[in-house]
Order: sequence, then structure tokens, then C-alpha cells
Amino acid sequence: MNKNEINHRTQSVRIQTSLLNLLEKKVLVWMAERMPRWVNSDMLTLVGTFGALVVAVGYALSSRNLAWLWLASAGFVINWFGDSLDGTLARVRGTQRPIYGFFLDHNIDGINESLMIIGAGLSPLFDIRIALLALSAYLLLSMYVYINAHLKNEFRLTYAGLGPTEFRILVIIVNTVYLYAAPLREWSFSFSLFGHGFTFGVFDFVGLAIVMILSVIYVVSLIQSGIEFARLDPPKKF
Repeated sequence: MNKNEINHRTQSVRIQTSLLNLLEKKVLVWMAERMPRWVNSDMLTLVGTFGALVVAVGYALSSRNLAWLWLASAGFVINWFGDSLDGTLARVRGTQRPIYGFFLDHNIDGINESLMIIGAGLSPLFDIRIALLALSAYLLLSMYVYINAHLKNEFRLTYAGLGPTEFRILVIIVNTVYLYAAPLREWSFSFSLFGHGFTFGVFDFVGLAIVMILSVIYVVSLIQSGIEFARLDPPKKF
């Protein structure tokens, strides 16, 4: 790809219909307009990754002391600040770099989500196997979004009214409930499946519910887009 092709390449249309979208946009623009000039988008991307590391460390240490869950929750806030503000800052300043930004942002997203979800699997909240299932479902859905960004010039950021910000808030709520709701934290259920024994707590079932929701969204979206693309690109006659 040469510079001419890059200059004529259009950005994918961002589809964002989350519950907090309008309020979040106003807050992010307000912060971007007041950001010091020496701060740039790449710095904020690094802040987002630092937040993901804080989440992972907080979760890992919570296996020793549950109070470390507060660090994990703080990490989600740091991650939101960097991850959500980097693109907004570029748009407010008119310094967008569509090719480089897309490449960097979404590769970093994959790294950040892997750190945070695996970190959650190392905590008392979730069985590591459920965390890895959640990571697989997230990566499959991400792959679907990136393929559609290429084929349809459409980048969908939210599903069922939920986006990354809403998921961060939900996880912070789960962290807080786990800290203070001892009966829920201590409850467990043992069962066998295909000859293997499992013991899951309440929050493991919450994690399974998240996996199921992401999986259903992925499968339904996959089928709908498959039908649409088959219509747009019918079999060739010969």
C-alpha cells in the first residue's frame, strides 16, 4: 500500500449505540479539549495498557488478599481513560492516522483484554477455564468485527446496548459484590460433566453467562452477515 492509497482510504463507520454512549462522548470530548498539548494519542494508548496490567496484577494478588480487588477495579478505570480517550484526542485535534491507528489500537486491545481476562482467571472470582472460554468468545467476536470493518466499512462497537465501558462497569460491580457478599462468595456447587468433576461458585456461573451471551451474539451475527454476504456475492454461473 502506497501513500496515495492510504490518503484515499476511508475510515470504517463506527456503530456505537451503548447505553452510556452519548454521556461518555461528551465527557471524553470535554477531557480531550483540556488535555495538555504534550500528551498525544500514543501516550494514552500506553496508559490503557498500563491499566490492563494493573487489572491483571490486582486480580492475581487477590488470591492472597481480597482487598487487592480494589486495585483491579482501579485498573479498569485507568484502562478506560487511556483506551477511550486516545481516539477521541486524535479526532478533537484533527490528528487522526486511520491506518496506523487501526493497526495499533486493535492489536493493543487484544493484548489488553488477554491480560485482564487471564488475570481474572487467576483470581478467586473465576475458574481459569471459564476465563479462557470468555477470552476465546471475545477474540472470536473481535475477529468478526474486524472482518466486517474490511468488507462492509462498518465497525460495530456495541451489541445489545452494551459496549466496553458498560462491561467495565459491570465487572467493577462484580468485584465489589464479591468483596462484600460473603454468602455469595462462599457458595459452591459440585457436578460432573463428561467424566470430569467441577466445583463452581456463583461468580463462575456469572462468567459462564457472559460466555453464553458473547457466543450467542457471535453466532447470530455470523449467520446474519453470512446471509447478507451470500446475497451480495452470489455464486458465479458458468
